[in-house]
Amino acid sequence: HVQLVESGGGSVQAGASLRLSCAASGHTAPYCMGWFRQAPGKQREGVAAVDSDGATSVADAVKDRFTISQDNAKNTLYLQMNSLKPEDTAMYYCAAIESQLGGSWFCGGAVGMDYWGKGTQVTVST
Repeated sequence: HVQLVESGGGSVQAGASLRLSCAASGHTAPYCMGWFRQAPGKQREGVAAVDSDGATSVADAVKDRFTISQDNAKNTLYLQMNSLKPEDTAMYYCAAIESQLGGSWFCGGAVGMDYWGKGTQVTVST
């Protein structure tokens, strides 16, 4: 079992940067971990993910601005978000999956993820 706790969200103005962290505890060797976000009235979508081989997937909407990384020694997943835009406003969730059956592209998608954090809110104003 994996426990995930996100931090680092906040309210910022457009153009600012934030770094989200996801601290993992428990069985800390999942196949894939990722960041997903959900804005009010919208479906949860994949933002970025990284598998156990280090292969990453990043959404087109953020690929030039967001970077996913991990510190295995600290069991922590990060999402560096630069040049934030109002459309990035959402609840950001960290998630993990143990099986590799779904593949590494966004860890196979939100539906198949085994573990979720409670989320951290990111609000970007103009």
